[in-house]
Amino acid sequence: MSPISRFPVPDVVDLPEDLRERILTVQEKSGFVPNVFLAMAHRPAELRAFLAYHDALMDSDVGITRAEREMIVVATSAARDCTYCVVAHGAILRVRSKEPLLADLIATNHRHAPITPRQRAMLDFALQVSLTPERVEEHDLAALREHGFDDEAIWDIAAVTAFFAMSNRMAHVMGLVPNEEFFLMGRLPRPS
Repeated sequence: MSPISRFPVPDVVDLPEDLRERILTVQEKSGFVPNVFLAMAHRPAELRAFLAYHDALMDSDVGITRAEREMIVVATSAARDCTYCVVAHGAILRVRSKEPLLADLIATNHRHAPITPRQRAMLDFALQVSLTPERVEEHDLAALREHGFDDEAIWDIAAVTAFFAMSNRMAHVMGLVPNEEFFLMGRLPRPS
């Protein structure tokens, strides 16, 4: 098995108690520990900050749904060639949307995915923020408002995009390898 990161990866038992408990809770719920947790645990204070901001952005259904937040991660991570984030968040998108092909279609070309015009506008804007943020102008925000997004939702679209731009870059530098479990997650019905 190849290493999950180019940097040292601590053992879970050696982590501070709060991080160890968080990781073990995720493992109990999902059946595995996402490699990003282990790789980022190289610097515990940064992992805490990463998780706090991640949770603040991704655990809300206000303005945009949790599935739409995952759509943003998948589309922008694909544009930045971040295999880890496309695979991991593609799995979460499949679970949250209950659509086994949606993540693949969004990662390949969101304009051909079976999404609403509102979601397409959201992803068009997220990709602009990801790829050419210096070109964002008032008319871009006005276009989102025409699709029913308020300023708080627009902020969330930009914040999710920006957070995962950082995450994509760190994943590239670490050489972060996706967990095998993510590849099949949400593709087949769960056994009863």
